[in-house]
Amino acid sequence: MPRPARPRRRVFVTRAIDAAALARLCAAAEVEVWPGELPPPERKLRNALAHADAILSMVTDKIDARLIAEASGLRVISNLAVGVDNIDLDAATRAGIAVGHTPGVLTEATADLAFGLLMATARRIGEGDRHVRAGKWRTWGPMTMLGRDVHSSTLGIVGFGAIGQAMAGRASGFGMRVLYLKHRRGSNDGKIAGARGVNLRRLLEESDYVSIHVPLTATTRHFIGRREFSLMKPGAILINTARGAIVDQAAMLAALKSRRLAGAGLDVTDPEPIAANDPLLRLDNVVITPHIGSASIATRAQMAAIAVGNVQDVFAGRLPRFCANPRVRLRAAQT
Repeated sequence: MPRPARPRRRVFVTRAIDAAALARLCAAAEVEVWPGELPPPERKLRNALAHADAILSMVTDKIDARLIAEASGLRVISNLAVGVDNIDLDAATRAGIAVGHTPGVLTEATADLAFGLLMATARRIGEGDRHVRAGKWRTWGPMTMLGRDVHSSTLGIVGFGAIGQAMAGRASGFGMRVLYLKHRRGSNDGKIAGARGVNLRRLLEESDYVSIHVPLTATTRHFIGRREFSLMKPGAILINTARGAIVDQAAMLAALKSRRLAGAGLDVTDPEPIAANDPLLRLDNVVITPHIGSASIATRAQMAAIAVGNVQDVFAGRLPRFCANPRVRLRAAQT
């Protein structure tokens, strides 16, 4: 007598992803894709997780301990991101749920955007574009739109992992001196030509540009705040493509208004999206993009492929290739 067919796995995808990756997932599972531009509301997320074997989530999806506890059949959370600060990792591990993520693949694209924000802020590119579109460009002027040199300046990098090192590589091509925040456990001196590890105080005091590349954790929340801004070189520029809450936004606003900071280039804010009435939006010396660090066509396609692969790994009975909680003991599949 033939065995009954195993029911198809159910996967909830919280936003549309690359078509090729989605097709691979649909071939292996019953897939529901949230159709909205905005993230699914908590009620929808809760209902979907109550019946799902897997969720392919985005950084905007808050998957907390309560949601995890209610998701009795969930086996894998595959996050389309490097960071997993939107997921209660401890609760997932206790529940036997693997958490996948997408490290490595977005390094170069994010470093590209970070350096682009540095250039745009230093040379007032966004401000200049608005000036032209407003019909204010009347003639060339020797004092018009004066910006700051990038070449031969000093870049301080807070977080010298893959993205921080890629940022340093771009800086070296511009003849910049590169400092990075050095931790006691080791040194990355020599990995990037000319990069030198220093303590935070020295980095802030000597850098013309400070670029943030650390993950958001309990330790790094508001890591750059009022004290740090007071230590920064007058006229420095801050770049943040990591997470908004790493910077105390109120302290940053005060530093910008006082001109302690000459400008800021931000791909992330706290909260996201930034409120329409936020005073940062009224400052000409701030460039803000809508969290698009990894938003190149090729990179997002690769991220989707990895996220789908992480789901397929768990369905095959193994940990995701890219697992954020590798000590998890996988929950058994429901029959």
